[in-house]
Amino acid sequence: MFILKLNPPEKHSILKTIDLDIGYSNKTAKTIITEAINIEVHEGELVAVIGVNGVGKSTFLRTLSGVQDALKGKVLVKNEQIQQIDSLELASLVSLVLTEQPISKNLSVFELVALGRQPYTNWIGRLSKNDLRQIKKSLQNVGIEDLQNKKCYELSDGQLQKVLIARAIAQNTPLVILDEPTTHLDLYHKAYVLKLLKKLTRKTNKAIVFASHEINLAIQLCDKIILMQNKKVTTGSPKELLESGAFSTVFPEGLIVFDKASASFKINP
Repeated sequence: MFILKLNPPEKHSILKTIDLDIGYSNKTAKTIITEAINIEVHEGELVAVIGVNGVGKSTFLRTLSGVQDALKGKVLVKNEQIQQIDSLELASLVSLVLTEQPISKNLSVFELVALGRQPYTNWIGRLSKNDLRQIKKSLQNVGIEDLQNKKCYELSDGQLQKVLIARAIAQNTPLVILDEPTTHLDLYHKAYVLKLLKKLTRKTNKAIVFASHEINLAIQLCDKIILMQNKKVTTGSPKELLESGAFSTVFPEGLIVFDKASASFKINP
């Protein structure tokens, strides 16, 4: 009997960098933090950016989102060069959740999530029926419908993080970028938030890129990992990085070691 084998549908490229250098510059000098970055993220992928403190994860994410200029090279979002995209179009392509993002905690959960619709509202900010549908869907996808009338100052850190994720989802962009979304959360809520991000990539087909120190969780949940160290980037699936031995060089030798058998970091006895 003849069996037709169907290839899985091709995933479209959402984010790509070409020979990207990131860092800071002034009138007299450039400070390169990481150079020659070549990565690609496809729709429906959950991607973690990992590395020690000070390695440049936040700078990398700000450059990917267009908040900060690249020193050299290109950032492409859906095959458009980010430096050539106007701010309104960029807001329909990339949503960004920063660490310690300033927000008014006097807003209700619904009002804060509704801010994700700003790129689409008219000049007086009136919400259309479609805006309201997107807000409702975002609240449902993140599982916070029951919180929508609460003020943000009434929320726990974990609840507030979910609200910020819902706002990013309400913006309805193909790419969501988050800088350390599990900061200040206990282990349970760290795992909950990262599993939520995984679920959202599958449910919405969005590409989600986030910086994190939760390397053990990232290894278990992510489709790809971007490892930043020594001004270079290594990228691949957790399995690929595991087999190449890349995780063994994340931290300085001695205190913390990577146990290949359990695919996790452990304190060296």
